[in-house]
Amino acid sequence: MYKIFFKDRVVILTDNIDLAITDDVLGIHKLGSDGELKKFLFDFENTPERKEAVIYHHNKRDLLQRFRNCYKNLLAAGGLVWNSEQTHFLGMTRLGRLDLPKGKVEKEETFEMAAVREVEEECGIGGPEITGKIGSSFHIYQINQQSILKETKWFEMIYHGNETPVPQQEENISEIKWIPKNEIKDFAGKTYPSINEILLKGGYLVT
Repeated sequence: MYKIFFKDRVVILTDNIDLAITDDVLGIHKLGSDGELKKFLFDFENTPERKEAVIYHHNKRDLLQRFRNCYKNLLAAGGLVWNSEQTHFLGMTRLGRLDLPKGKVEKEETFEMAAVREVEEECGIGGPEITGKIGSSFHIYQINQQSILKETKWFEMIYHGNETPVPQQEENISEIKWIPKNEIKDFAGKTYPSINEILLKGGYLVT
């Protein structure tokens, strides 16, 4: 199952429709032609009262690729960064909402390289160490009336240094700070649904 977030709404791509149906689902599409898929997505994007929709196909990897073909694709990477004692993680305020460090993968970069660079640039610290993979998040956003599908691969990291984090203001980050691990649920309530999905995948939140 893949969850594609449209701000606070979601399209679920699945090969098991029974696991995806909830009371919030107001649209179900069985994958057929590309034209039908594009029309379903256009209708979803332009019907704000639809909070969730489901697209079903027996092969979910093929389904994800067919979904990708409907949008311009952008690859990104980010990190959930812990201090050396793993008691606090780095959280930031970006455009008035809590977030985690992430950004676009540049040419010739691996996802790992991009994740480390973005953490260093957005947080003003050097040398975070990747300790594991968490998973991917997907969300749709608009640039100049074009819909972009952004796939972000997330990594768990540890920072062993003692530099004070400094927000990268040109990326619209107004504040960055170490947040106690026991406040992660409160953080989740004030961040984006796609970030919550990563916290769930990492085992830091329980539904």
